[in-house]
Amino acid sequence: MNAVLPRFLKSAYRKEPIISVLITMGVVDALIGGLDDSWSLFVVGLGTAGVTLAFKLWRSSQQVRPPMAEEPVVQHYLPSRSSSPTLPMLTVNKKKPPY
Repeated sequence: MNAVLPRFLKSAYRKEPIISVLITMGVVDALIGGLDDSWSLFVVGLGTAGVTLAFKLWRSSQQVRPPMAEEPVVQHYLPSRSSSPTLPMLTVNKKKPPY
């Protein structure tokens, strides 16, 4: 549990930082207001978190997802045929070089 929560929070903050900050602010305000018997702060916190969550859900439902490609694109890292001419065969001299 301890390792899962930070990973989830990091991925949420990276994807949508403004929405995550607003939800965090709302939850913290609601906790402070609930524990301190300040009902106005509690309601403001719940309202902030609720409106932000509703906006996030509305925005995700409005996004048009692109259709899936029928065939995956094949990437060739090397050409099928070399554009440079072939190298000549090397021959080894049987004579010993002079020293």
